[in-house]
Amino acid sequence: MVKRRRSSSQKKSRGKLSCASPFGRARRRCWLFSHADQLSGTFLLVSVCQSLLSLPFPISRLLSQLLVRTEVRKHPHNSEIKYESEASKYWDTFYKIHKNKFFKDRNWLLREFPEILPVGQKTEEKVKELSWNHVKINAESFFSKMHCPTMPEEKNHYKESSGSSDGQSKAGSDFSKLDSEEYRERPLKTELFPGSNAAFRILEVGCGAGNSVFPILNTLQNVPEFFLYCCDFASGAVELVKSHASYRAAQCCAFVHDVCDHGLPYPFPDGTLDVILLVFVLSSIHPDRMQGVINRLSKLLKPGGMLLFRDYGRYDKTQLRFKRGHCLSENFYVRGDGTRAYFFTKGEVHNMFCKAGLDEKQNLVDRRLQVNRKKKVKMHRVWVQGKFQKPLHLTQKSSNLVFSVLSHE
Repeated sequence: MVKRRRSSSQKKSRGKLSCASPFGRARRRCWLFSHADQLSGTFLLVSVCQSLLSLPFPISRLLSQLLVRTEVRKHPHNSEIKYESEASKYWDTFYKIHKNKFFKDRNWLLREFPEILPVGQKTEEKVKELSWNHVKINAESFFSKMHCPTMPEEKNHYKESSGSSDGQSKAGSDFSKLDSEEYRERPLKTELFPGSNAAFRILEVGCGAGNSVFPILNTLQNVPEFFLYCCDFASGAVELVKSHASYRAAQCCAFVHDVCDHGLPYPFPDGTLDVILLVFVLSSIHPDRMQGVINRLSKLLKPGGMLLFRDYGRYDKTQLRFKRGHCLSENFYVRGDGTRAYFFTKGEVHNMFCKAGLDEKQNLVDRRLQVNRKKKVKMHRVWVQGKFQKPLHLTQKSSNLVFSVLSHE
């Protein structure tokens, strides 16, 4: 059998690429990394690039096809139920093993989210004015919950107007209850929950070992009107926060709480938070329960309050690194220690928070190249970051009530 010899032109064409890269196989990976923003904005890992060298169509399609292979073998449904029901157990075990040594302090937090800082270090007079305006905005729920402090001058003003005429409005009769014996004898709930005297309140959901808590506390330790709440459903993590040398009960309240259980009460009333931090937390929750969590958290915000979000983005290096058998559902994976992670797109984040009635102020994909020079490892990270605000406008029912109240002034 005679073997056909290849011509020199055929040998040369064999090494050429069909895409725009004029390099050989060895240098093509570097070209992909340096032109990642032009290639559908998606980064690749070195190991992934080796299997995608000669394919010319967009990188995002390549990655989606690659992920389909890892998602073919999924965990059985029984395993998915197990990971959901025992989620707190896996995170408890995680913190018992690693304690506060696994994650680094998030000193970048205030740089990415300056909304954490109180605006202009408000004076006492302005704080009182703002808090009373908040009472007027939430007049509908004020009397049923009694969460907001009373203002003596305004209280007497409503008292005079409440007993004026026969055509007294329902709102006027409600305000007259402030001076009844029942309300004078009942203690206000503002004195019962921690941080009730603060004018600027922050909640961090999923505080872990305090890698966000303590950078915030150290920055705002001299701000008297500031108070920080932090919660985690792993009791071991909350104990790590409370036992830390920088933990101050005068400015911080750490408590165990499962945000997926909407029946559990918070140690503060609804509508009292200025900022909620949701940083690398939502990804650990089952996708079917995410919307309910966001809906519940949005009720905790004041009108104008901000919900700050940051989490894993689609095609992050941690997603591409998962092997077969670790996929629970589409883009939702389980790690070897039983903890889980979901990888978001910008559109998914937009839809979830807007469905909860929040206004989008920022929603971006943050792509960064992290280089470990000691280990000579390049890590292409993808995160989604968003800022969402609770609207200042009133519902029709609330606005009618406030209008009738203010008409008596």
